[in-house]
Amino acid sequence: MQTVVAFEGSRRIAEGTLAEVSLAAKGVPVLLFDCETGQQVDVDYREPVVAVAVEPEARRPGRPKLGVVAREVTLLPRHWEWLAGQPGGASVALRKLVEEARRLSEGKDRVRKAREAVYRFVTAMAGNEPGYEEALRGLFAGDEERFRMYASAWPRDVRDHAMKMAGGCWGDEK
Repeated sequence: MQTVVAFEGSRRIAEGTLAEVSLAAKGVPVLLFDCETGQQVDVDYREPVVAVAVEPEARRPGRPKLGVVAREVTLLPRHWEWLAGQPGGASVALRKLVEEARRLSEGKDRVRKAREAVYRFVTAMAGNEPGYEEALRGLFAGDEERFRMYASAWPRDVRDHAMKMAGGCWGDEK
């Protein structure tokens, strides 16, 4: 479930589901942010905010339980030759390669996504604050102390939310 946070100026006024926060923020000029991605969320208050059930897609031929999706891949002839010689064929070999690459880069990907989310939020909410650029340098250098030092001058609620989001930025990048 998506968690969002609402800011009126630099003051955090609500955090929770989109429906909860939208009700709390109705009639107040706010900026809403997705807590996981840091992206701004737009709400059209002319329509009621409700949870929407998503209909499952129509079943297609193939391996629907695996969620296999056909897409085009372009490779050099030597790559196709190698793939053709693999047990199970090209698709099985490519899936195995992708899964291995995902496993090996899991930590780096998690930290990268966390930094990108903090960047989006901080740029929108603290882009004009003192220490903004230096804090971002600390964020992308993986220097938690530097990020905290420069963010400490920001308005309390913005700083606190940025610090909370940045918790995933200092983890394992292996």
